[in-house]
Amino acid sequence: MSDFEKTWKGGGSNFGGRLKETLQPQKDLKRKVNHAVRAMDNQGRRMDTNIVGLQQKDRQYYLKIVEALKQSDKDRATFYANELAEVRKTLRSMRQAKLALEQVSLRLTTVKDVGDLASTLGPAISVLRSLRGALSGVFPSVDEEFGAISDLMHTLVSDVGQMGGIGVSATTATEEAEKILKDAERQVETDMKEQLPSVPEMEGTTGIQF
Repeated sequence: MSDFEKTWKGGGSNFGGRLKETLQPQKDLKRKVNHAVRAMDNQGRRMDTNIVGLQQKDRQYYLKIVEALKQSDKDRATFYANELAEVRKTLRSMRQAKLALEQVSLRLTTVKDVGDLASTLGPAISVLRSLRGALSGVFPSVDEEFGAISDLMHTLVSDVGQMGGIGVSATTATEEAEKILKDAERQVETDMKEQLPSVPEMEGTTGIQF
């Protein structure tokens, strides 16, 4: 294992003076990465709370639709169906964001060296920017929380650049970010189709689509 890897993983060095000064920025970098991962994990737990609330609303509206259909009240069923559609739209966005955030956190926890970190930071920042834009209108608190995490990531980019002149490719970052977001979207679409019940049709209607 190289001296860099030992330091990156939290180990010390037997060398003194100048070598310690050289390795100290790497220790600081690892500390900041851990801070960013903890912030993402905390945000993920808060998102879990929101997801549970949305799932409860989903169930409530679904039951109201069923009851309205039993009473042949198409207007009321349609009203609740529209409400349910909005809840599921928000739930879909929140679950996609949670899954994408988990992927970013996972990638950061597996970083081995500065070059690896540089290639991870660009996509991570792009993903965070997309998630912040998608959710800030629905959950205002997300804007500030994701903003704080993004600030941490930009600090890491600056530190990486100062350490070795390693840059972050915007093109590669965008491509990787799109892949993370697309993968999360596909997974959530599949999960929601399997987990959430479709709205039953009432005789004489075409059913309510989501």
